[in-house]
Amino acid sequence: MFGFRKRTAMPTREEALPGRPQPIPTAQTHFVNGHALKGPYPEGSERIVFGLGCFWGAERKFWQVPGVWVTAVGYAAGHTPNPTYEEACSGLTGHNEVVLVVYDPKQVGIDTLMKTFWESHDPTQGMRQGNDIGTQYRSGVYWTTPEQREAAERTAKTYGAALKAKGYGPITTEIQEAGPFYFAEDYHQQYLAKNPGGYCGLGGTGVSCAVGTGVDAA
Repeated sequence: MFGFRKRTAMPTREEALPGRPQPIPTAQTHFVNGHALKGPYPEGSERIVFGLGCFWGAERKFWQVPGVWVTAVGYAAGHTPNPTYEEACSGLTGHNEVVLVVYDPKQVGIDTLMKTFWESHDPTQGMRQGNDIGTQYRSGVYWTTPEQREAAERTAKTYGAALKAKGYGPITTEIQEAGPFYFAEDYHQQYLAKNPGGYCGLGGTGVSCAVGTGVDAA
């Protein structure tokens, strides 16, 4: 988003910044729907975390999906506890800019969320998304249930085949179990609702698939 050094190699745990024991301050409620950002979440809801480039634009994609209870931006899949935005952007925490999605699985299926994820960015670019370059912009799915893992791996194959047919390279998305999620600072939460003309950074490939069946619908 800004002029930070563009580091494209993940730091080791030994190289990572030390961080801090306490969470950094953030918003209490979702700017768009008023739901509590940190919960408690409704009984039966599930959580999944996505990384698809700049988290400002990524978050808006998911809060617009019916059945999603709340979204929040933050940092995940790194080493440094409770990082700040500046630390994450330095490339010395290992964290990805991500979106926490809390949803009701009775109202929205995981395949719908996966479809939103795949079709909202280019998952073949490695440590970048468009002009945003760095480890914090990598494509990632961080699952919390076996069903989410299965859906991520299955749809990765479907979209990978569709992208290959369109001339794209292989998918570079990391798919792994979710570790700690660290909420980003207040001003980042629902940024594009607060700043409608703000930077988004997301493009996409124009490839769409019927992910439930594995049939290319593009």
